Amino acid sequence: MAKPMKRRAAAPSQHRYPREARLNQSLRQVIAEELVAIDDEHLDLVTITSIDVDPEMNRAIVFFDSLNGEDADAEILVALARYRVRLQSSVARQIRSKKTPILEFRPDEVIRSAERIERILRENPSPAVLDTEPETDTETDAEPETDAETDADPETIAEPASSTNLETIDGDDDDENEVAVLDIADGPA
Repeated sequence: MAKPMKRRAAAPSQHRYPREARLNQSLRQVIAEELVAIDDEHLDLVTITSIDVDPEMNRAIVFFDSLNGEDADAEILVALARYRVRLQSSVARQIRSKKTPILEFRPDEVIRSAERIERILRENPSPAVLDTEPETDTETDAEPETDAETDADPETIAEPASSTNLETIDGDDDDENEVAVLDIADGPA
């Protein structure tokens, strides 16, 4: 009777990030280099932003962006479809893997959404950005109060130089949805 063979424990991975992330990065590099080698005017301003490979390595979704914008997406997709086989064979030659995923190309909507948000923020700045003038405090310019003024009889203290008026917006008599506006006048009331 033969002795059962002991299995050695698997060696710990020497890599700091998972296989799928390494594969995504390698595919991105290979495809980007091959796109540079392809002489097609539709692919001149195309950037491979990310790649998402399914766990079985059957398919890889290649996300791209172009400086030509969304208008050129249809032409870019046609050009990428035309060179898909060439790109896949380049991946098969350069990546050490049992399988070569089928490439599928899509515009990167995350980058487009970020650009839209940035454009909206640039066109409509927030009120805090518009209000760049520092507010001046009129009370800091006045002389400080003395103990004699604070201990004096409240009826003998003069009325302050500014007056405060409260107005309500919404002329209705119901008090639920009214907004109070604080109006501060700098002169005597």
